[in-house]
Amino acid sequence: MMVISIQKATCMYGANTIFTQLSCDIKQGERIGIIGRNGEGKTTLLKLMASQTEAHEGQVLKKKGLSVGILEQIPNVSENQKVKQILIQVFEDVWAIKQRMAEIELRLAQPVNDSALQKDLERYGELQELFEQKNGYEVDSQIAHITNGLQIVALLEKQWGQLSGGERTKVGLAQILLKSPDFLLLDEPTNHLDLSSIEWLASFVQSYKGTIAVVSHDRYFLDEVVTGIFELDQGELHVYHTNYTGYVREREERLVREFQQFQDQQKKIKKMKEAIKRLKDWANRSNPPSAGLHRRAKNMERALHRIEVLKKPVLEQKQMGLSFQLDQRSGEDVFVLDNICKRYGEKELLKQASMHIRFGERIAIVGDNGSGKTTLLKMLLGAESPDSGFLKQGSSLSVGYLSQHAQEMNPKRTLIEEFRDQVPVTEGEARGILAQFLFYGHMVFQKVHALSGGERMRLRWAQLVYQNHNVLILDEPTNHLDIDSKEVLEEALSRYKGTVIAVSHDRYFLDRFFPVTYWISDQQLTRYEGNYSFAKEKRKAQEKD
Repeated sequence: MMVISIQKATCMYGANTIFTQLSCDIKQGERIGIIGRNGEGKTTLLKLMASQTEAHEGQVLKKKGLSVGILEQIPNVSENQKVKQILIQVFEDVWAIKQRMAEIELRLAQPVNDSALQKDLERYGELQELFEQKNGYEVDSQIAHITNGLQIVALLEKQWGQLSGGERTKVGLAQILLKSPDFLLLDEPTNHLDLSSIEWLASFVQSYKGTIAVVSHDRYFLDEVVTGIFELDQGELHVYHTNYTGYVREREERLVREFQQFQDQQKKIKKMKEAIKRLKDWANRSNPPSAGLHRRAKNMERALHRIEVLKKPVLEQKQMGLSFQLDQRSGEDVFVLDNICKRYGEKELLKQASMHIRFGERIAIVGDNGSGKTTLLKMLLGAESPDSGFLKQGSSLSVGYLSQHAQEMNPKRTLIEEFRDQVPVTEGEARGILAQFLFYGHMVFQKVHALSGGERMRLRWAQLVYQNHNVLILDEPTNHLDIDSKEVLEEALSRYKGTVIAVSHDRYFLDRFFPVTYWISDQQLTRYEGNYSFAKEKRKAQEKD
C-alpha cells in the first residue's frame, strides 16, 4: 500500500531551484535513505513529505489518516519545562484516562448508593479497557527503553533551557520515537549520538513497524537500516531498491550504462548531421536541383529534432582538493601518558590511564559521550593538564587540531581573511586554494558566522592541509560532511604519512582508517590492536568471560 506519492514536484529557495519535476513513491513498511551532496535538497524533500513546505509545482498525495512525525517538531516547549514532562506529553491521552480512573477509585473508596456504584464500576471497566488498548501499562517501560537507549536518563530532571543543542536534538529524537507515527521522518538522527546510541537506534529502526525516510551521511547506519535509497543529484532523483552498499554498486553500473547510451546517441546524431549535409550537397549539385533529395534531407532534419538528447552523465563531481604534506617528521615517540588521572568537576574521567603513540600510527579514541574523549585530546594538545601522572610530548611536533564544530574561528572575519590568518599566502593564491575546497567567486567574502557547519569544516580542512603538520588531532572530523566529501577526506588521509589521532562516531571511518583503537570506559583507557569492530568484538568476548 502506498504511504506517500510525490508527483512532478518543483521546489525553489528564493530564486534558486532546488529540484524540478521530482516524482517518487514510498510504500508501507519501507525504510528509505535519502542521500546526496550538501545543498541538493535532502532536507527540503523531507519537509515536503512532512507538509512543512509546499511544492511550487506538482502535488504530494498521502494515505488517508496517515500520522507523520519529523524529528524537528518539538511543539510548545517552554524553557523551564523538564525533559521528563516533555516526554510524558506524548502520552497525554493515556494520562488523562489514568487520571479519570484515579478519580473513580477515590469515589469507590467512599460509601455510595448501589446505582452510583454500578455506574462507576461500568465506567471504570470501560476506561480500564481503553487504557489497556493504548498500552497504558507499558508507558513507563517505553520511556525507560528509549531514554536508556539514547543515554539521556541523566537529562530527565533537567529543564529544557539548561540543555545544549546536541542534548535538545536527542530529547527531540526520543520524543518522536515515543510518538511512533505511521510515517517517521529523520534528518541526520545519528548526529550528537555516541557509538552505542547509534547502534541502539539502528536496532530500533530495523524493528520499527511503520514507514521511515531518513536523511543520513552515516554509511554503516544506512547499510543496517534502509531497504531503499533515494539519491538527489543535480536536481534529479534516482531510486535504488537496496541498501547503501548495493546503491554504490548499482549507481556505478547506471552511470556507465548512461554514459554508453549518451556516446551511442552522440554518434547517431553526428552521422545524421553528416547525412543531411551530404543530401543537401547532392541536391544542390543536380541540374536542376533535386527536390527529392531536399525532401529526404528535410525529413531527416525533422527526425533529428524529434530526438530527445540525453544529458551527459557526470561521472566525477567537483570535489575538495585534499593532499596533506609534511615539512618534517616528528620524533618516534609522539605522546607518552603514564598513570594519568583527570577529574572534571565532581566527575572522575580517567584513572591511572596510560597511552603510547608512535610516529605514523593511526589512533582512534572511542567511548560513550561524557567519558572523557575530548578532554583526553585537550591534554594531548596541552590545553588541559592531568591532575596526576606523567604526560610527555615528543620532539619536533607540529600539531594540527580540528575541533568538533570548528568554533575556534573568528565569526567576524570573511572566509578568505580567516584562511589567510592561518596560511600566509597572497589573496590570489588563497582564492586558488579555496576553490579546491569548493569556495568559488564571491563565496570567499562571506562572513564566517554565515557559513554552514559543512562549510566551516571544509574551511578548517583547507587550513590544515596547507599548514603541513606531522600530527593531526581530529575531533569528529566527518561531522557535517556529505558522503562525497568524507570519501575525499579518507582518500587524502590514506596518503598522509604523519600521525593521526581521531575521536569519531563514524563507524565506517573508524574501521577503514584506524588499525589501533583506544577505548575509554569506567575511567579506564584500553588499547586494542585492531579497528573499532575488532575492539567491540573483543570487549563482547571479555564480558562473556
